[in-house]
Amino acid sequence: QVQLVESGGGLVQAGGSLRLSCAASRSIFSINRMGWYRQAPGKQRELVATINSGGLTNYADSVKGRFTISRDNAKNTVYLEMNSLKPEDTSVYYCNAYLILGFSEYDCWGQGTQVTVSS
Repeated sequence: QVQLVESGGGLVQAGGSLRLSCAASRSIFSINRMGWYRQAPGKQRELVATINSGGLTNYADSVKGRFTISRDNAKNTVYLEMNSLKPEDTSVYYCNAYLILGFSEYDCWGQGTQVTVSS
């Protein structure tokens, strides 16, 4: 499996930017898909963006054009660049890694990092 450590969260004003980082304990080259999810108080966890081992990306409609997910295989790190932040982006952001090892599938999560956008 893989351990994930997120960083980069914080407090920012609306319209500002933040970059989240997710460091993995193993080569992300071998991880089938990595992504960012978020969960606001009282709401279900939702997908923000994913990137697969081939570099194909997918975004929630609410963040398209504002957020960019990328990966640095040499650093075993995935990033989420967030621009034009809105108060409704306020959530705990979680890094996720989905990998297949042999006949087993693993869905791994980081501990989360808080992002707060003030109006």
